[in-house]
Amino acid sequence: MKTLKLIAAGIVLLLSSTAMQAQVSVNVNIGSPPAWGPAGYSAAEYYYLPDVQAYYDVRQSQFIYLGGGQWVRSRNLPTQYRSYDLYNGYKVVLNDYHGSRPYTYFKNHKVKYYKGYKGKPQKTIGVRKVVIHKDSYKQGNNGNGHQKNGNNGHGKGNGKDKH
Repeated sequence: MKTLKLIAAGIVLLLSSTAMQAQVSVNVNIGSPPAWGPAGYSAAEYYYLPDVQAYYDVRQSQFIYLGGGQWVRSRNLPTQYRSYDLYNGYKVVLNDYHGSRPYTYFKNHKVKYYKGYKGKPQKTIGVRKVVIHKDSYKQGNNGNGHQKNGNNGHGKGNGKDKH
């Protein structure tokens, strides 16, 4: 009887420890920094993006920006900054703020980290994925084998074929 109780207790302990490990592994992936984030700051909660005067909440994967006089949270930057290059833009890591409203210090951030601000050189966590659209890639020819610059392949060209 004692042996049966010990085996049952062992099974319960084994199952509960397995469940705890699964929960930990799920939580590790939540709030991971984006590929365009600066390398070396895995514990950062917020970035300030001086060029677009916006914040990025790493835990929520959301941008925070001023829109219509209010602070807006969104998965995307506002329309006027949709083409902004997050990989090349400077990110200020806010190590000293741990609340839910980094914009509380926006006036200070805006002055200290002005548009165009560059601090120490940064490397991103990941590499940008380059997408090449086959329609926009013609590599100097107009589709019929003739080059666009007028060079007919026989030395210097003036745009007119001598055939």
